[in-house]
Amino acid sequence: MIRKNDTLLTEFILSGLADTLELQIILFVLFLVVYIFTVLGNLGMIMLIRIDSRLHTPMYFFLANLSFVDVCYSSTITPKMLVDLLSEKKSISFAGCFLQMYFFIALATTECILFGLMAYDRYVAICNPLLYSLAMPRAVCLKMATGAFSAGLLNSMVNTSYVSSLPFCGPNIIHHFFCDSPPLFKLSCSDTRLNESIFSTFAGVNMVGSLLVILTSYSYILFSIFRMHSGEGRHKALSTCASHLTAITLFFATSIYTYLRPSSSYALNRDKVASVFYTVVIPMLNPLIYSLRNKEVKAAFWNVITRKRISSFL
Repeated sequence: MIRKNDTLLTEFILSGLADTLELQIILFVLFLVVYIFTVLGNLGMIMLIRIDSRLHTPMYFFLANLSFVDVCYSSTITPKMLVDLLSEKKSISFAGCFLQMYFFIALATTECILFGLMAYDRYVAICNPLLYSLAMPRAVCLKMATGAFSAGLLNSMVNTSYVSSLPFCGPNIIHHFFCDSPPLFKLSCSDTRLNESIFSTFAGVNMVGSLLVILTSYSYILFSIFRMHSGEGRHKALSTCASHLTAITLFFATSIYTYLRPSSSYALNRDKVASVFYTVVIPMLNPLIYSLRNKEVKAAFWNVITRKRISSFL
């Protein structure tokens, strides 16, 4: 994954999120709480889907995979960021930097593809309900999920190899709170225009491809919803789609802002805020979005709670 080059550096220094000790402590407490809720919320969603047989459907299968990705995704960035908020020297080894970058890109790519698969699942369920069980059997869902993870790992391997092969022989301060491609390109002592173009192409294909699947699926979905004669069915379909669209909008808006705009327009402070949002905040929000607006998840949760209360009483 990481090829040898003529770099003279053995470590990088992360500039972090804050300059003052007071702000660092405040951010540490805030992001620690966010991280705890992220892990508990997503693991709780996975366990709930596993326990309740009513949630053993393709929709919740993909949601469980999304929760797993969010736990790993957040854990790739947040623990190191929390340590750095309380550290005077925010250093990361050369190998550690690109290892973090590898998992970050792999999981972000997988999340993009999973959002597309979830949109396609909703399209089949709402537009072709009679063919749903035939079109989305468990074996097909497993292959789709495996393909999403495989594509993420492959995409990350290519991108990380390109960036890690660059020579780094000058300043070693990364103006970010984690190892990401745009700030690393700026540290290289070589012409990185080709590498940046390759990275942008891969990011664009992944994001735009997933968005095309999502937009096409939801165009058909909305058309089918408005043709429904049942008000209750229309409300249920809209409620489920609203949860998906909220999560999708939050993730893609911040990701596209960061990676699919000209490098000349990068602004460190704005980029850090956007990065905090899609690396730390959104993984916490996903289980909340899908549970608060989903009657089946809420019913399954209260069913588990009630069952535990009865068991303890007996």
